[in-house]
Amino acid sequence: MLAAVDPPPRLPSPLQEVRDERFVRRGIRLLLKRDDLIHPAVPGNKWRKLAPNLRAALEGGHTALLTFGGAYSNHLRATAAAGRMLGLTTVGVVRGDELAARPLNPSLARCAADGMRLHFVSRSDYRRRQDPDYARQLLREAADREEQGRTEPTAEAARSPQLPREAFRIPEGGSNALAVQGCCALGAELRGRTDVAAVACGTGGTLAGLAAGLGEGQRALGVPVLRGGFLAAEVRDLQRAAFGGVRGEWRLDERFHFGGYARTTAELEDFAADFATRHGLPPLEPLYVAKLLFALTALAEEGAFAPGSTVTAVVTGPR
Repeated sequence: MLAAVDPPPRLPSPLQEVRDERFVRRGIRLLLKRDDLIHPAVPGNKWRKLAPNLRAALEGGHTALLTFGGAYSNHLRATAAAGRMLGLTTVGVVRGDELAARPLNPSLARCAADGMRLHFVSRSDYRRRQDPDYARQLLREAADREEQGRTEPTAEAARSPQLPREAFRIPEGGSNALAVQGCCALGAELRGRTDVAAVACGTGGTLAGLAAGLGEGQRALGVPVLRGGFLAAEVRDLQRAAFGGVRGEWRLDERFHFGGYARTTAELEDFAADFATRHGLPPLEPLYVAKLLFALTALAEEGAFAPGSTVTAVVTGPR
């Protein structure tokens, strides 16, 4: 049902060893799980989380997807690209109604180029994003505006399907029970190959599935990129929704958000540039991957990993 995705996703994703002296001198083997190479347009954990949702949407006869994100959301970009490849209309509800009057940033411009209808809402309204009734209201309003804006039929309009009044709803970041089940495969791909599997966390869906998919004696580590201390409860709730209870051994280290989502510092930027140069990697994605690798390097220096252990960093996306 997802065969229209071209090129097809590359699964399992490659596992790459990097010899970094900061780990080697402490007897730690560092691996990179290159989920950024799964698909050029829907990379990393975005494909793992979206695929089961896309399958459910198609099996349910839906022709449109409705989802949510901020102005620089990788999830919005991935959903727009997947929708284009599968012939699904996509609607992205974007946090910040003041953005409607501004030129689109490169991330939102990519969404629009892939056919996503962007609907900007105030931050107070955006807090209602988990309410199904609010989602249906947004879609009705968007459909009404589109109908009112149509004049005489044109060839271009005929090629652009009218926005439906119902859609398959995918939450912010793509994290729901289906997504968590999809991310179990990430853990399964690492069974017997690592002691610790670490991932940077936004909404917690990837960590929830990763931990559940790992084998006995393995543990997952989440590095939140947002402030607030709320993520542990979110991960537990996602696992209960997906499996009926908490699964796997996992923990969070909340010290490495660098001020919060989309925040960075000169120290982090210097680290990211140096790490990529040392190991011949493309520029590190700064909001998730750079923070994750910085955290693992700091934890290695602190002695958090036993000598002789293998630590795997899940590279969830490109720059």
